[in-house]
Amino acid sequence: MKPPASIRDVATRARVSVGTVSNVLNRPEVVAPATRERVLSAIGELGFVRNESARQLRSGTPRAIGLVVLDVGNPFFTDVARGVEDAASDAGHAVILCNSDESPQREARHVELLAEQRVHGVLITPVTTDLTAVHRLRERGVSVVLLDHPAQEPDLCSVALDDRTGGELAVTHLLAEEYERIVVVNGPSRLHQARERYRGARDALERAGRDESVLEELVVPALNVASGQRAGEQLLARSTRPDAIFCANDLLALGVLQVMVRAGVRVPEEVAIVGYDDIDFAAAAAVPLTSVRQPRQLIGRTAAELVIAETLAPDDHEHEHVLFAPELVVRESSRRVRRSRRAPSRRAATA
Repeated sequence: MKPPASIRDVATRARVSVGTVSNVLNRPEVVAPATRERVLSAIGELGFVRNESARQLRSGTPRAIGLVVLDVGNPFFTDVARGVEDAASDAGHAVILCNSDESPQREARHVELLAEQRVHGVLITPVTTDLTAVHRLRERGVSVVLLDHPAQEPDLCSVALDDRTGGELAVTHLLAEEYERIVVVNGPSRLHQARERYRGARDALERAGRDESVLEELVVPALNVASGQRAGEQLLARSTRPDAIFCANDLLALGVLQVMVRAGVRVPEEVAIVGYDDIDFAAAAAVPLTSVRQPRQLIGRTAAELVIAETLAPDDHEHEHVLFAPELVVRESSRRVRRSRRAPSRRAATA
């Protein structure tokens, strides 16, 4: 395979110095038009592509930020990444996307790789409460914003949703619809989001003055459709089934819904289902899914704007903890089907 053309190859082809080629690439206004055209022609003929990483290292102004998320297959993080990319693109930055797959070990490897790539900012959704990797980045001068995870430290920016309130909204709705046996299909307790959503569910019970026996937690290993399907099969096998299921995200809820529909269980007549995130698939499900909505793209954009602002003026940057409010979107999957009594006909009433 032919090696890529170098800046020296371009200079030789255009019969100019390497410095002139550099000026054409970085300060074209200082080069005579005829010379500039000759260099650009050589670049096109040779297919030269500048080494942007090397240029940024020399100038000391890298233009890339890292994004580390729990699961790139989750549409929630896809939409968050879109918001990050929009803000980064507006600022002339590239985004390096990394998937931790909810693994602390993979998260640590990605953080190390991003540091080696000399990114100047990282957005990260931590797998656990252990922020050692985050602190290691900051010690190297890398700006960090916690994404979908509130920060406790005053010198660290974060952007998240009020997950405790989100969990409370979901279960308050189910209690108001008079469901009596509610199961929370939840993710591992190491995930901040899972813990807070379940705390919110318990808050709803307390506010309603209901007994704890109304609520049960079923913990699954991952927040995906497959885990939701397995949870649904477990619940179907019970002699006493729940009449309502609150899932910690929409992928779990869609997995549960698939199992129920295939088994002929009517939703919501026999079991109500509520999800979390309000991804696009929620409204398009076989039974449109009630869900707790997050402003996904706005979360990503806000986090990217914060990390870019900190990299541009680290000494003057004021750290912010942005907490968005959730919104419950009620659809067919959890509305009680109440049949109104038909009024007696006039003939029956006068018979």
